[in-house]
Amino acid sequence: MTPFQQAVLDAVRTIPKGQVASYGQIAAYIGLPRAARQVGWIMRGLEGSEFPWWRVINNAGRISIKGTVEATPDLQKSLLENEGIEVTKDLKLDIERYRWHPNEKTLHKLKLPTSYLEQAAQHTPFAS
Repeated sequence: MTPFQQAVLDAVRTIPKGQVASYGQIAAYIGLPRAARQVGWIMRGLEGSEFPWWRVINNAGRISIKGTVEATPDLQKSLLENEGIEVTKDLKLDIERYRWHPNEKTLHKLKLPTSYLEQAAQHTPFAS
């Protein structure tokens, strides 16, 4: 496993039950704000596993996985709903209502540069 992959997994593991993060948010939280697509590729490799891949969605608040035999958009919807997240029939949710905002302690665990810590502390949205 590469350091990038491990950093993504570490960040996603910290998303609490009942909350979500965007692919871009995860990329930013590991210090690589332009790596949202790569975060998605890593999540795709985990679909269907016990790892909480379903808590990562696109920044528009839409389930956007293409789905595999084991994991479909409907499965992700069901897993999110089991955590108390309201998802519409067209696979959308209010991302701002459920968006994960890590606390300062968690951000420090992710070993982010100071500039990212300052931005996150202000809850400035990260691009997806």
